[in-house]
Amino acid sequence: MKPLKRHILRALGFPVLFLWLAAACGMCLAGEVSPLPGNVAASDLPPEARQTLRLIEQGGPFPYRRDGIVFGNREHRLPGRSRGHYREYTVPTPGSRDRGARRIVAGREGERYYSPDHYRHFLSIRP
Repeated sequence: MKPLKRHILRALGFPVLFLWLAAACGMCLAGEVSPLPGNVAASDLPPEARQTLRLIEQGGPFPYRRDGIVFGNREHRLPGRSRGHYREYTVPTPGSRDRGARRIVAGREGERYYSPDHYRHFLSIRP
């Protein structure tokens, strides 16, 4: 990503990321959902997502009781793996009274995915 685009994305934050995701996965065209529409650098994620990534790398402690539970991938939006391969973690949403819809799913082999909308769409996270 070019430096100017990265600067704009950081300045505008989540709304721009979500619009980019919508355009990238073609949500506007026939309602199709792509399993992995693209990828995003960890540095371009919202600050709360970057903090969640740091907690995952450290092994916690996690702020939510359900952080670290098995992600079943029942909709098959991520690459198929054996049960227990993926774990899910909450990305706090400022102003939300509950866990919100943002998540990071981490695979046993170090792969990371960001979902801004509770698993409807994913972005593969580049280090």
